[in-house]
Amino acid sequence: DRTGEAATLNNIGLVYDALGEKQQALDYYQQALPLFQAVGNRTGKATTLNNIGKVYSDLGEKQQALDYLQQALLLSQAVGDRATEALTLNNIGGVYTALGEKQQGLEYYQQALSLSQAVGDRATIAGILNNIGLVYDTLGEKQQSLEYYQQALSLSQAVGDRATAAGILNNIGRVYDALGEKQQALEYYQQALPLVQAVGVRPSEALTLNNIGRVYDALGEKQQALDYYQQALPLLQAVGDRAGEATTLNNIGLVYNALGAKQQALDYYQQALLLSQAVGDRAGEAAILNNIGGVYDALGAKQQALDYYQQALLLSQAVGDRAGEAAILNNIGGVYDALGAKQQALDYYQQALLLSQAVGDRAIEAAILNNIGG
Repeated sequence: DRTGEAATLNNIGLVYDALGEKQQALDYYQQALPLFQAVGNRTGKATTLNNIGKVYSDLGEKQQALDYLQQALLLSQAVGDRATEALTLNNIGGVYTALGEKQQGLEYYQQALSLSQAVGDRATIAGILNNIGLVYDTLGEKQQSLEYYQQALSLSQAVGDRATAAGILNNIGRVYDALGEKQQALEYYQQALPLVQAVGVRPSEALTLNNIGRVYDALGEKQQALDYYQQALPLLQAVGDRAGEATTLNNIGLVYNALGAKQQALDYYQQALLLSQAVGDRAGEAAILNNIGGVYDALGAKQQALDYYQQALLLSQAVGDRAGEAAILNNIGGVYDALGAKQQALDYYQQALLLSQAVGDRAIEAAILNNIGG
């Protein structure tokens, strides 16, 4: 029974996918696809195409992801499978969002939401609400993002979906983190940690450990921050999550930088940079380039600092990361300030200030006001 065999292969792929073992998941999905095709099972084929598309998206291969997802969308619409159609629209939204096309991402999410509400799939609805929250989050609409996250959290808890609930708790923590409410952020992250450990999803566990590390870092507890980062790193390496590994290496670099170990910081940043470039994570790459610029800045190599900051600026603008852009503009202003080019410094500070106010990032806003005042 090839249909049964294909379904089993697809299900095994889903398990590896959930565990973060993307390459292995892909192998099983690729085996299932021709079997569904051979027996003319279009519903199974649509589901598998959607699953393959999602894996390519997770691996940073956005164009390939879109190719598979578009095929899945047409097929699921043709057979009237609204549940798969909703999932596929949600995944397409995720690809556009990752590419910095936030508005297009939102449109796909909204279509997915209407469909999943029509079929009454609460688990999928929770996932989509969370994704919409993420877009508003990156656009700086913190209050709106919190409303979507809270709705998503209630739903995922109601259906007992611990993995999704953990992801949402992490996202809520991140909003409070950005608003400077570190203690509240920590509480949400700490709620997420036992959930991800219980479901055994190592990338999510690593993400949570990373987030907790970041709060301790911000609170000045550097050693505790390092401990959490060092726990996250092997988890990410084990599942081949290169984007997550890049984030963690970057975070470790930040701690060494704060401790004054500049060369060690640069080593970690350079490792992180190669990984984020490999997976096409432009927002991550921008953050790392900005951090490398910061090291050269502190070492007095102002021209080299400017080169890295300018590269970072272009990337953050390309992906529409306005908070990141504000931080980089502020840093460029700092270089011109140190070089005595006060008018040029002021221009950059003013641009940074407007952006930080627009996205509601009070920590960056305070730093910029401090620089202008100084």
